[in-house]
Amino acid sequence: MSFADILGQDTPISVLKRSLAAGRLAHAYLFEGVEGCGKKTTALALIEAVFCGKGDGCGHCPSCRKISSMQHPDMHLIEPDGAFIKIDQIRSLQKELAYRPFEAPKKACIIDGAERLNQAAGNALLKTLEEPSGNALIILVTSQPSVVLPTILSRCQRLVFHGLPEETITSYLISKGVENESAHLSASLAGGSINNALEISKGEILSERKQLLTRLFGLSLTDIAPLFLAAEELAAEKEKAVAVLEVLMSFLRDMLLHSAGDTDMINTDLLPLLEEQGRTLSRARIMEKIEHVASTRTALLRNVNTRLALEVLFMRLAER
Repeated sequence: MSFADILGQDTPISVLKRSLAAGRLAHAYLFEGVEGCGKKTTALALIEAVFCGKGDGCGHCPSCRKISSMQHPDMHLIEPDGAFIKIDQIRSLQKELAYRPFEAPKKACIIDGAERLNQAAGNALLKTLEEPSGNALIILVTSQPSVVLPTILSRCQRLVFHGLPEETITSYLISKGVENESAHLSASLAGGSINNALEISKGEILSERKQLLTRLFGLSLTDIAPLFLAAEELAAEKEKAVAVLEVLMSFLRDMLLHSAGDTDMINTDLLPLLEEQGRTLSRARIMEKIEHVASTRTALLRNVNTRLALEVLFMRLAER
């Protein structure tokens, strides 16, 4: 995986390329941005370029092939063990970084989901960032920088990865065999994330979108059983739940635009439903519901109890 394979992130990649060329890479980076926009892929590309030593990485040498298969002995990947990244994982990483590299010019690690470092793990990592062992490259990846310890943020060079443009996601989906119409709609609902777009484009969410939205807007506090059932069913697949919230967010946004007479809407094929729901809600209530959906989406990405978060959201949606 080279920098050339990464979509829509020219600015952070340009910064990294200049640092590589000048031999002035930071020892610690924080890559921040929405899920599925290329942060982890860029981290792998950076390590490939450092280890390979041939420009952006040749992609063919033993070192590049080992990185591609996540088998390089000098590269380490830390991900949440359950809900959090734990102190034992960081201590194990610290031991590895203290050793001399086996093959590469330096050791490297990616901490994917840095917002999920628990307090003890975060404090342990802080010591490593302050006094790095040997010649190590540490890359933290997060979609929630506000949750990462401020002391960790201050010791990393931060690079912001923006959500991908709809056109870029559309082209990517089409290249993967998604039909044009589905690709355009999935990209518009994905919130700048290729991962979300892929989930939406699988067909179930798109084909059931009208039925799903009708069900959610039909929830009532006078009959609570369907509300809890909807939350239970959706909580069974967390990735799908996040994608559904993106669909719900776009529909509420379109309700707001429609109420203001704006025609720049995504869900134009659902205009009768937009009009029907728009008649029952004021702009202020639509804005409140948008805020509820947004905060629930953020909570799901922070690994809260999915079912409970959805139950609370659906109760708020059911309020008139």
